[in-house]
Amino acid sequence: MPLLAAIELKDFLRPLALFGFAAQFMFMLRFVVQWYVSERRGRSYVPVAFWYLSLAGGIMLFTYATFREDVVFMCGQALGVLIYVRNLVLIHRRRIRLRHLKASAANAASRDRDLKQTAAVQPTDA
Repeated sequence: MPLLAAIELKDFLRPLALFGFAAQFMFMLRFVVQWYVSERRGRSYVPVAFWYLSLAGGIMLFTYATFREDVVFMCGQALGVLIYVRNLVLIHRRRIRLRHLKASAANAASRDRDLKQTAAVQPTDA
């Protein structure tokens, strides 16, 4: 008997199966978000939300694979989760560096403005 013919509705409604479907939906949602954002921008773009959805879906799928005791599935998801975490770390480090650069630039501009005002107020030696 073919495998699909042996599957019944009750198999889809088991808690583990429902969790697996939710995990797969979460993982698939990342592509929907990426597609939507790319369409709005008119070019291919990977938003940060893509990586968060990848991480959430990957952890959920890893959990599902663990309960199913599927070592191949577990290894694949574990590697993916490490990559998603690393990408998020890189993104947040870059944001912190940019924030510091903007603050430094603002401080330098403020110092330049103060120096110009001080020079304009002080009398010159004649």
